[in-house]
This record gives sequence, structure tokens and C-alpha cells, in this order.
Amino acid sequence: MSQNSSSLDITLAFVPIARPTFDTVLAKTVTAQVRARLEQAGFKLIGPEMMISSLDEARTLAGTLVQETPDLLLALQATFADSTMMVELAQTIDAPMVMWAIPEASTGGRLRLNSLCGINLAGHALTRAGHEYDHIYASPDDPEALEKIQAVALAGRLWRRLRQARLGRIGEHPAGFDTCRFDPVALKKQLGVEVVQVNLEQFFEQARGADSQAVERLAQELGQKLGNLSELDQTALRGTLGSYLAFRQLAEQQGLHGLAVRCWPEFFTELGCAACGAMSMMSNEYTPCSCEADVNGTLTQLMLQWLSDEPAFGSDLVSVDKEKDLFVLWHCGLAPLAMADPAVAPQGTIHSNRKLPLLMEFPLKPGRVTVARLSEATGGYRLVVGGGEMLQAPPSFSGTSGVLRFDNGASNVLDTILSEGLEHHLSFTYGDYTSALITLAKMLDIPVLQL
Repeated sequence: MSQNSSSLDITLAFVPIARPTFDTVLAKTVTAQVRARLEQAGFKLIGPEMMISSLDEARTLAGTLVQETPDLLLALQATFADSTMMVELAQTIDAPMVMWAIPEASTGGRLRLNSLCGINLAGHALTRAGHEYDHIYASPDDPEALEKIQAVALAGRLWRRLRQARLGRIGEHPAGFDTCRFDPVALKKQLGVEVVQVNLEQFFEQARGADSQAVERLAQELGQKLGNLSELDQTALRGTLGSYLAFRQLAEQQGLHGLAVRCWPEFFTELGCAACGAMSMMSNEYTPCSCEADVNGTLTQLMLQWLSDEPAFGSDLVSVDKEKDLFVLWHCGLAPLAMADPAVAPQGTIHSNRKLPLLMEFPLKPGRVTVARLSEATGGYRLVVGGGEMLQAPPSFSGTSGVLRFDNGASNVLDTILSEGLEHHLSFTYGDYTSALITLAKMLDIPVLQL
């Protein structure tokens, strides 16, 4: 699998189904093999040790499992059975469902399992009852089966969490930045995400009133990570640190999972500092932030963070080298410090236009990344998904930047972005989660646009 399942703490409700009229000895062997493979891969299994074979058993089991909130319901069709057990499980347990059938060798004799026909029968019943499901037809040792299980489980977990998500929007997006527009009604209806509007001037008052001792402690702590803090404008620096404390307090008080911030011009003109460093620190602590009040950008970062259990970053596409097949993703200085290339010491810096701190400055670390964007370019939602390799490279520009080689090629990706009129912010996290995002889009009934 692309990621270690155990590190992601995926819980599977594993339910083997069999009828005694088929070869139960073989069914038990197959079930044990599947169970062993799942445990070896690091999945946490809940559910019965024995196979279930009746609707009453399924009903009793479903009533128990529904209290466990599993990430995935994995029903192993160990032998043929009618559809009643599958339907009972699906309609009771609030988790995505995957049915697994086992291939059977042609022997010229009787069907010992007839597993495939079982999920065919169940799939029809589930469809008519309006239940979504996915399927696997593979032997117990097929690695692609484990990949699908992880992708569907991660997507299902993310879908559940989105229904409880709350974002804060501080101020409005700047004029002419239509890429940062969003529809709060549609966002709540289709994804379940709530957005809390925060007055910018009220936030500034909170930032100005930040505890001075807490600001000084924070300056000392951050100075151990950024060796040049003493060289920066100290008044502006403390303005950024006070903003961070206000961001953190706001998120805690309002139960917010992320923030979309109008970072300019008012942070510079009214508060006298840059918001970038404060947003970097928040994102590094798993409360993702985006600039220019980009709600959909923040939500994309949150989705990626919840998939990878690592920070995410919202960036601009600023340069493409078609001959070398390279992209440069950049932003002023709000990437989380966890993304810094360990070979280069991060620094604090000033905004390139406004000449005030605090911004983070470092090249991004190398590694596999997943790139995404919840897009409203066409009016409705689409989930833009891509993948590539972040390369080890010197800084392309001041601030935080990385050199990326997309899987689909620079020319193709650039043509898609511009011809589809996509937003100028792309988010990414480290690791490969493209399959999980595509599965999530299917659950949400959102089209996918692949970069």
C-alpha cells in the first residue's frame, strides 16, 4: 500500500458471510487467509470471529457494530448467500461498504463457494435499496485488494468528518480574486461543512490584545527554529505572533477546524505585520489556513490533512518549465515548517511587496505529494486531483516554494489548469492519496478532474 495502514489507524468491521450448504471448510480457510492479510497490513479488525449465516445473526451483529463507528464495513462473501444479510448490514452501519468475492478455480465439479454470484445478487439488492457499495473480486493475497480497502476506508472516514467540519472565514476575499469565492449554502448542503464568518476588525482587536508574556515566550520558542528572528522588525514580528495567538484562540473558542484569512492589505496597513507566519504556525499545528479568504482552499487542505495525518499547504502555481517538465508551487511564506527541506535551515523573512515580517522562508522537502482543489470554476463542485514528486531543489523564489514533477507531465497539467479555468490556489500534502480522493468524490457525487 502507498501508506502504512497501521499509521492511519483504520478500523474495519470485517464480516464473513457463508451458507452451510456450500464448502464451509474451504470458506473458513479463505476467511482465515483474508483476516491474516488484513491484520498483517495493519488494519484494526472488529466483528465476529466466526462466519455469519442468517438474517438474525446479521441483525444482531449490525446492532453491535453500529456502536463502534468503523471506517469501513468489509463483507467477505465466503460462500454464496441470499442478499438479506448484506442489506441488513448496509442499512444499519454508517460506514462505506465493500463486498469481497473470492475467485474460484474451474474444476469441472461443483461450485464450492459461488462467492462471485453472491455479491452479484447482493449488489442488485443494495442498488435497488439505494445503498452505495464497492466491490473486490480477488484472492486473499492480492495487493490491489488492500489498496482499495485503504482508499475506501480513508474516503469514508473523511466523508464522516466533513459532516462535522467548521471553518472560520476572517474578512472577505479581495476584489478581483473570484477564485476565492464560495457558496456557503451549497457547501453545507453537499459536503456538510459549516462556515463561520468573522469580522476582520474584531479579529484585529483580539490580536492587539494578545497576552504580551505569551508573545515573548512564543518569540523565544520560534527563535530556536528560525535563527534570524532578531534581525527582523521586532514590533511587526510580535504583531504576527499576536495574530497567531488570536487565530488559535478563535479556533478553540469556535470549534474551528481551519481558517480562511483576508491576509492583505489590512494586516499590513491596519495591524502592521504579515499574517503569513501566523498561518504557517497554525497549519503546522493541524489547523490549516489559507490566504485571501479562500474557503475552498482551506477545506481542500483540511481534507488532505485528514487523509495523510500530516499538514497541508495551499500554494500558487507561479512557473512552469515545459522542457524540464517541472512546476514551481509557491506562496509568500505560509507553508508549515513540517514541510521544510531538512537539508536547509528555515529562516524568517519579510513580505516581498510590503516589507514586513513574519514570513517563513525555506524550500519544500522532497517526496511524493498529492495535489488537490475543491473547485467551483464551473459553478458546481468538482474535485481536482493530481499527484507527483516534489524534488529537492534550491529555493525558486523568496518565501516558501517547491519544484514539482507531476505524473501527467507539465504541459498537460498546465493546459488543464488554464483551459478549465481552475482556481489559482492548489493544495497538497505528502503521500499518495489520489485513490481515496477519487473515492470520496464518488461518495459525494462530485465529478473528478485529474491533473
